Amino acid sequence: MTINLDTLLELLLAISLSAAAGFRVFVPLLVLSAAAVFGHIDLPSNLDWIENPQALALFGAASMLEVIGYSIPWFDHLLDLLATPAAIIAGTVVAASFAPEMDPLVQWTLALVAGGGAAGLTKTLMNLLRGGSTAATGGLANPIFAAFELVIAIGLSTLAIATPVVAGAIVISIFGFAFYKINQLIRRFQRQDVPTEP
Repeated sequence: MTINLDTLLELLLAISLSAAAGFRVFVPLLVLSAAAVFGHIDLPSNLDWIENPQALALFGAASMLEVIGYSIPWFDHLLDLLATPAAIIAGTVVAASFAPEMDPLVQWTLALVAGGGAAGLTKTLMNLLRGGSTAATGGLANPIFAAFELVIAIGLSTLAIATPVVAGAIVISIFGFAFYKINQLIRRFQRQDVPTEP
């Protein structure tokens, strides 16, 4: 099966937006909606629900509430409990929406693995880093960490629409870092489980 350039760019766009959902669930949808409403991108017909001022206002309000919630130390961990599955769902839906002509089984399997997986991986990485920030500073640095996540979400979402290849390269780098951190954590737990000799 050959993949043409347009299909590859759409795939990079979908995966990059999905990965951005791991940083902030609603920001990629807000950026995508704004780009469509203001005519910077022509979305597939199955994404018409995003391409209207009402959706733009809704995503804007949801993004604002999410930003405020993540700025409150300790409440941000509670928010992560809801945001983690929401990010995976958002990533899956975005990825599926950019592959409407595929067989539904292939479409949703690919969307879950690529889109949901991308969002889940970046969200897991952020949860680990936020946990480290909380342990090191008692949660005082978490608002700064939240601002950093917001900047990445906006930047990655904007890059995904403007230059999907650059966004895709950044996402691959993020994935490499995420795998490194998760592997590091697993090894730490394995070392703790090894019984010491008397």
